[in-house]
Amino acid sequence: MNHILDIKNISLIFRKKTILLNVSLTINAGEFFVIIGPNGAGKTSLLKVLSGLHKAQEGSVFIKGENITKYTRRSLAQIMAIVPQQIEVEFPFTVKETVIMGRTPHLGILGMESENDFHIAEEAMEFTDVLHLADRKLFQLSGGELQRVIIARAICQQPEIILLDEPTTALDPAHQLKIMDLMERFRQQHNTTIIMVSHDLNLASMYADRLLLLKEGRVVKTGDPKTVLNKSLLEESYGCQMMVDENPLGQVARVTPVPDKYLRNRIK
Repeated sequence: MNHILDIKNISLIFRKKTILLNVSLTINAGEFFVIIGPNGAGKTSLLKVLSGLHKAQEGSVFIKGENITKYTRRSLAQIMAIVPQQIEVEFPFTVKETVIMGRTPHLGILGMESENDFHIAEEAMEFTDVLHLADRKLFQLSGGELQRVIIARAICQQPEIILLDEPTTALDPAHQLKIMDLMERFRQQHNTTIIMVSHDLNLASMYADRLLLLKEGRVVKTGDPKTVLNKSLLEESYGCQMMVDENPLGQVARVTPVPDKYLRNRIK
């Protein structure tokens, strides 16, 4: 497979604390790659290193064979789009104004959008089912609607890679599935590489081609969901009892954290 990202021996230290230590991995073009792990594992920090927002003290990140340091912010934004964990609504932009911002890395010297740019933005809004909200202000949207608008902006960049930091955390199950199905459909249609941080092990199991399990900034395991979602690995990484069986929907692992009260009942 064609590697679109190569991460070699990345170490990140912040305020004398090691956030990432000797992280190495490759991500293939068109892959749905999900990063999992407990709080403080370094998931978001790794995503920021991959996006160029953080500079690692050691190691290298290669995008399409080029060291990330060779890219300007503009050239990097032409390849990579970011959907952040927290979406700040500071200005009364409309949905349409927000989505067209995704064209910024592709604009000419004058910074004026062309008819084609607006067409791409409209297609992105239609794909994410927010076209009917085009004239609505961002602060008037629900959480699920706002998340789809930010994804539409990322799609409008026409990137080869989309980075998502816990995009489903604040959403109900129906909206979680809508976001995940949206990303999977876009990946299949455009061969876009999706790299996502997630706390939801079952969503990760159902959608990911491969998983990266991190703990305390170190790689515990990389592989397909059935390999990584291993009972002993998960219990050691998360520090709680887990039950891992097969999801009744198909050949994927299902993970159930086991509360203490159920453990006590078993002992009785």
